[in-house]
Amino acid sequence: MVTVAQFTVAVVATALKQVPGRNRLSDYSKLTGFPAPNPIYHFDIDKAKPRPYRPFRWEYHQTMSLKKLEPDWWIELEFTYRERIDQRKKLYAERGKQVIDELPGSRAASRECMEMVIQYVCQRYPNQFHYDNWTGVFSNNILGVKVDINTVHPLVFLLEHVPEDFLITQEDLETGLYVLRAAVSCSAVGWNISQKIGRPLHQIHGPVPDYKEKMAFSMDRFFSKMPCDKPIQRGSWGLEVGEPLFAQADGAEWEHRQTQDPDLSLSNVYLRVDWQTLRRMPKSRAIVFNFKALFTPITDFRREPYIPKLVLKVLLGGKESIMEYKNTRHVEHKVIPALKEWAKEQEEIGLVPKDWKERTLNEDPFYPGWKDHYRMHT
Repeated sequence: MVTVAQFTVAVVATALKQVPGRNRLSDYSKLTGFPAPNPIYHFDIDKAKPRPYRPFRWEYHQTMSLKKLEPDWWIELEFTYRERIDQRKKLYAERGKQVIDELPGSRAASRECMEMVIQYVCQRYPNQFHYDNWTGVFSNNILGVKVDINTVHPLVFLLEHVPEDFLITQEDLETGLYVLRAAVSCSAVGWNISQKIGRPLHQIHGPVPDYKEKMAFSMDRFFSKMPCDKPIQRGSWGLEVGEPLFAQADGAEWEHRQTQDPDLSLSNVYLRVDWQTLRRMPKSRAIVFNFKALFTPITDFRREPYIPKLVLKVLLGGKESIMEYKNTRHVEHKVIPALKEWAKEQEEIGLVPKDWKERTLNEDPFYPGWKDHYRMHT
């Protein structure tokens, strides 16, 4: 026979099981229709390498070159994590609104973005991150810190815990155009958030060759119709001296771009890829554009089939306005001779057929055999 006390305890226990945590996050994979990522249980942040993005195309036209986003790769962490987070904090302290800014009415979208990111990284990297649905405390086991997400600005949280930049656009109800309303961005070369905040897409991309003539209309239409369950990804690239995360045209770090240094060492030239994703958030209906800068020594191209010959073709034959926008001239005097040598070498050892004509690779944005060079997390 069940006593009154036992019955009461059972009822209370059942009720507690049914009450959600007061800070429980929404199930964003369910709301968006986009699958949650597979967890990586044996992930080692100090050994993790990013995938070798090589978004080179030929013939090289200025297009968005959109690809479907893979659920496991929205937020990709790798061995530079601690260094990048430290850089981001210092940049924000020095640059303020050039790094983080928002317009009135955007906070809910920023909060939603933060929640989606928290849920994602906790699912993908369960040993590195944890979120308490009751207390609202996020634990970052890489940095050894905990934070109550209700006491921090969403964009500051993203800056301090995720080495990605997030640009949040919302529809202007008067024009129907999407406008940059909030952002955290540390991976900026030649521009900054203070120059872009409050602007629609065609003004944000004003300096991009052919954008107005060939892409503006289609991108505005794409944004207006983009569903939650079909996020996309793409990449842009450039060649850099060193690894400049944030560089402005009025700074000393810009001067070397105007000349060709005869003493420049090839070992100090890097491929910079800004790998980008675009997705609609389900509650605010805002579209978030996030990206991160990845740097690879140009000397790695020597072992990568087809890449030297393909990049050489782009540098020598790319449309003049596009190549000027990419601003690669300051390293070409060192890079072009090396690419010629490596392309010839790859043909001589049979890595690339001698009659191969430059084209976008089937493995785009990677290259044949890339998984042999980069051990992936499972």
